[in-house]
Amino acid sequence: MSAPEISISSREERLAFIKDEFRCLHNCEICGKCSFLKGREAEEIYRDYIEGNRSFMEITIEQRQL
Repeated sequence: MSAPEISISSREERLAFIKDEFRCLHNCEICGKCSFLKGREAEEIYRDYIEGNRSFMEITIEQRQL
């Protein structure tokens, strides 16, 4: 599933997407979500997306460069 576009989604829809996208799969060996988040909460990293200020992809690219 792709991230809801800011212009046509609500804050609640974007928050639900982030929570679902980064939910724990309890399979750390193949998942990689925790290493991507680097010890931070997804809601913290994607706060600007959830609030409608920056795109999901923009934040994802920035996070990958850390």
